[in-house]
Amino acid sequence: MLRLPVDFGSAATSRFREVVWRPLAEGQESSVPPCASERGSAVVEFILLSLLLMVPVVYFIVTIGQIQGGSFAVVGAADQAAKVYVMQEDASQGRAAAERTALLTLADYGHPAERAFVDVVCDRGDCLAAGAAVTVTVKLTVPLPMLPFGDTLNLDAANLSASATQIVGRFR
Repeated sequence: MLRLPVDFGSAATSRFREVVWRPLAEGQESSVPPCASERGSAVVEFILLSLLLMVPVVYFIVTIGQIQGGSFAVVGAADQAAKVYVMQEDASQGRAAAERTALLTLADYGHPAERAFVDVVCDRGDCLAAGAAVTVTVKLTVPLPMLPFGDTLNLDAANLSASATQIVGRFR
């Protein structure tokens, strides 16, 4: 008849210790490298790999954020410029006011005026006639972030564009 010890956990632990901590016989070499030679290398490997992997990931996230902010900026700038254009008295004032409004909106989002282009197109000869559709297109070049020499090499993250159309009202 087979008798089992009452405490299975302590029996298993004692048997494990006998097998693991058994000294090697003479002439046998351990296949496991000594632990003392690798002490502290996990920290070095972790720091090295985290730098190699995390820096590009963080840069990618910052770049995507710049592009997203630029897309919000061009949509808002085009919309506001079209609304301002249709409120003016003549076409030349409207074009100047629309351009100023678009550049001001882009500046609010942190984008310089040198990287923006504003275009106004009408569907009729008289842009401010009642019922005329005025379309304002704003184009913006978003540079790669945190590059000190990016302007000289023309390294851009994206070229963004947005259009907005407003109808000139009958009553002004």
